[in-house]
Amino acid sequence: MSCNECIKGSIHKGQPKGTTELIHNLNTYVVGNRSAPKAIVIIYSDVFGLPLPNNRLIADQYASSGDYLVYLPDFFQGDPVPLKVADILIPVDASKQSVLSKYGGMLASAPSFVMWMARHKDGPTNKVCMDFLGAVRRERSEKIGMVGFCWGGRYAIRAAREENMIDVDGVKRPLVDAVVALHPSNIVYPADVQRPVVPISVGWGLTDQGVSIEQKAKMEGIHAAEKKAGKDLPELEHKVYTPGRHGFAVRGNPDDPQERKALEDSLKQGLDWLKKWL
Repeated sequence: MSCNECIKGSIHKGQPKGTTELIHNLNTYVVGNRSAPKAIVIIYSDVFGLPLPNNRLIADQYASSGDYLVYLPDFFQGDPVPLKVADILIPVDASKQSVLSKYGGMLASAPSFVMWMARHKDGPTNKVCMDFLGAVRRERSEKIGMVGFCWGGRYAIRAAREENMIDVDGVKRPLVDAVVALHPSNIVYPADVQRPVVPISVGWGLTDQGVSIEQKAKMEGIHAAEKKAGKDLPELEHKVYTPGRHGFAVRGNPDDPQERKALEDSLKQGLDWLKKWL
């Protein structure tokens, strides 16, 4: 199945309902309650960004309650990883991918992916994200939730940190009020996860080859040590999905019962967490 199509299933079906607008200098997919939202939800997608229909459909799901105005910014500034790579790295149905096509495709795409990584180094990437969050915080009076998937999960967790708090009308405030991170990749321990000041819910895949399940214990250990040292931490939640292969919350196979359940349950995890804190 081409990644240019929406995957089928109760979460990802139909056509995206939002519009793309320029918000704080980033092209942003916007959907949801514009007139009187209970809160703003900002989504940082996986590396396939706005062109992947699943990411826009996920934004639609977060907007479906009518409570939220949802922003899905193009944090990649017009340079996401090409969609054809999605079918190689995270096929919707992995059972239909031969070993030859998988590893041959990975080998062929490796040079361009390395170049993409070089264009999206951590410093500039982090600034684009945190500047956007800061601009939304200063503009809007509503609470703000952030949901990050894979590449975006790292920056969602960072947004919850004490060191990223900003001055708003003379008061120090966190960039966001609640965070959800699903299969968060490229996390640097302990730097990315220390001193959170807002509630965080993380979803891990048991068999995730991109984000090992061992990272769950590593993150929990850091937070446990902080509590033991007397640090007052917000509520922190961890959920594990089976089989939970990489990309389970975005490109899981809806025709596989376990993967479909992971798709649906990870959406529920995010919605439940935001409902609790926003």
